[in-house]
Amino acid sequence: MDDTAGLYVGLISGTSADSIDAVLISFAHGMPQLLAAHAHPWPAALRTQMLALAQGEAALDLDAFGRLDVALGHCFADAVQQLLEISGQPRDAVRAIGSHGQTLRHRPEGKHPFTLQLGDPCVLAERCGIDVVADFRRADVAAGGQGAPLLPAVHAMLLSRPGHTRVVLNLGGIANITVLDAGGRIQGFDTGPANGLLDAWCLRHRGEAFDRDGAFAASGQVDAALLDALLDDRYFSLPPPKSTGREYFHLDWLAAHPQLTATAHPADVQATLLELTARSVNRAIMQHAPDVEDVLVCGGGVHNGRLMQRLAELFAPRALCSTQRHGIDPDFLEATAFAWLARQRLLGLPGNLPAVTGARGPRVLGAVYLASRTDASTRMLSGAN
Repeated sequence: MDDTAGLYVGLISGTSADSIDAVLISFAHGMPQLLAAHAHPWPAALRTQMLALAQGEAALDLDAFGRLDVALGHCFADAVQQLLEISGQPRDAVRAIGSHGQTLRHRPEGKHPFTLQLGDPCVLAERCGIDVVADFRRADVAAGGQGAPLLPAVHAMLLSRPGHTRVVLNLGGIANITVLDAGGRIQGFDTGPANGLLDAWCLRHRGEAFDRDGAFAASGQVDAALLDALLDDRYFSLPPPKSTGREYFHLDWLAAHPQLTATAHPADVQATLLELTARSVNRAIMQHAPDVEDVLVCGGGVHNGRLMQRLAELFAPRALCSTQRHGIDPDFLEATAFAWLARQRLLGLPGNLPAVTGARGPRVLGAVYLASRTDASTRMLSGAN
């Protein structure tokens, strides 16, 4: 019997920390098939704490760090419980959970590079009674890589078009691209901010967690001087492999630019931040995939109508559309990738692409946390929230 047979759960809370994305995946026919999906909301107070920590706005002592790690683990377990209830599948049908966790720091450069994701996998395994694979990024970083992005292998598996150059654009808190070129070569890197800055500015000035359909941005005008200053940041001109996160592109980064004056209208700044995302993505794609024929978009930004409109204008006459048009749910592609990565780990197969991350070679990613099956159903019901 194949010890990796069965269903897999994929879990991720992205840079925006807007929810825990949970998916139930079958690999019965080799390719991942989405059976059920659930966006599990974070408790408001916990999300506020996570965002403040990720942006360096708050300090955390070791006791608080430990409590937060466990609290996040319980939230991920709650997400799995809800997913299984929605799917109608029993716990025993699931071979493993692939949990990305919540990134608090991503520092892949420097003398001691590191990446840090929280969400105690031991709590997750104990609550759910299912083996957990977690901590996917650190092996790649230890091998000299960026630890990100990890999605390009799944993008290539699901969305490549032989003989044609295609780009998959993920608009999460950070934007990243996967270039699937006509010759079969795969590239990928983080291009810069996407929803993270837009959400943070919208929350500060509108009290809303995100700019619904880009209406706030659409009500303003782009500040050309501020846009030029933002685009002048060295990150945009760095060659890949490269990756970044909220700990770099946050509101303090924005405020450090003198072109952001005290008299700047909030809607104009929102419009400028949206244009920053669109321009930086377009610049990256034109530089690294000048022969691109179409761009397929996934991630939360696909629901920002104004951003999608602006990207389509910049890419014209090339086609731009959601991955939904190709049968791939744009909201859950990232979580699907971590279900796939969990299966790769159990198969003893690499999960990274060294050409993307810059690692010294292929690496098997993730650590396995074995669950005790005894009284698992009781643990599912009695875990802390």
